[in-house]
Amino acid sequence: MKIIERTTYLDKLIDCIGTPDIKVITGIRRCGKSILISQFSDYLRKNMKNLNLIYIDLQQLDYSDLLEYESLHEFCIKKHKKNKNNILIIDEVQLCNGFEKAINSLHAKKIYDIYLTGSNAFLLSSDLVTLFTGRTAEIEVFPFSFSEYLQYFENDDVQDAFDEYFMIGGMPGSYEYREEARRYAYISDVYYTIIERDLVQKYKLRNRKELMQLSDFMLDNISNLTSPHNICLELNKDHSAITDKTVSKYISYLERSFILYSATRYDLKGKKYLRSNSKYYVADHGMRYAVLGTRNLDYGRTYENMVYLELKRRGYDVYVGKLYQKEIDFVATRQSEKIYIQVSDDITREKTFKREYEPLLAIKDGYPKIIIARTRHPEYQYEGIHIFDIAKWLSDGEL
Repeated sequence: MKIIERTTYLDKLIDCIGTPDIKVITGIRRCGKSILISQFSDYLRKNMKNLNLIYIDLQQLDYSDLLEYESLHEFCIKKHKKNKNNILIIDEVQLCNGFEKAINSLHAKKIYDIYLTGSNAFLLSSDLVTLFTGRTAEIEVFPFSFSEYLQYFENDDVQDAFDEYFMIGGMPGSYEYREEARRYAYISDVYYTIIERDLVQKYKLRNRKELMQLSDFMLDNISNLTSPHNICLELNKDHSAITDKTVSKYISYLERSFILYSATRYDLKGKKYLRSNSKYYVADHGMRYAVLGTRNLDYGRTYENMVYLELKRRGYDVYVGKLYQKEIDFVATRQSEKIYIQVSDDITREKTFKREYEPLLAIKDGYPKIIIARTRHPEYQYEGIHIFDIAKWLSDGEL
């Protein structure tokens, strides 16, 4: 299997060295967390002096005697060395029964700089506060970005590569297969494993069929404004008995397992968040095609999904903007930055172009305003609005 260095995430881990937090690498299954932590270990060995690195991969038989928390704790205590930079890395930590007891004890002793990865069934974002008594620092890993895809396949033809990435997506394990059907089979297997292990088993759900119906519906409706009530009404048309409350609960489970991400609405004039209706995006657009098929590609909504995830990768908080009766696809904020973004498939027709730029021109503050579309042209401007080709924007790494 080919491996590339995921510099963005590696830099985040490097920045965490020496902080007192328990560092936890999270993200959807098979997005590359274990490889990332292995690369981080290599970095430490090459660059840190006076290092005592304890790297434990609990999937390996070498560590089968550490699958109970007392044994894990005792092993780590014995491996600690005074006057050294003691760093503890545990991959697939959930395989140790009661692992949180061992980790909390080691953290309380302040003898290790601790890094963990594991199955999302046990290390969901929402569970970290209750699992660990110490403060945690979460490093969220996403499937491959388009720029990482270009690096992996060493492809300099950005436009052709984008067409491929649009169909394949960013799950790196699927890249080992040459046939599209096999790639999609791999991705759908990841999807159903998350549903079964990270959701049905963890939450002891009795109605798997309802969860599957909801999840498939959400994949089919990425980037659409919706609410639990509206979703419930749609599902009940197919003789489902699901309730609004159950829909809300299941959506939260899908978000915690990193299949779905949500963007809430923000009233730009009233400067407040709106409770009604949100947009949802899938962690990897290739998963949508693997599960639902490719008959309805829906370029515009998939482009919006891709832009949303890229903004998240770049560290932005992302909202859906509302200005009177107009909608702005994304309001992206990062510290003091704010950017207004419209995403479109094709803006060659004046009517479509006008639909995209009018909401942006209605915003009277001085923050940047951009349109991202499939232009296949260099960046240009219209009335102060920057217009980017989506393939070029995704490959550049910054706005």
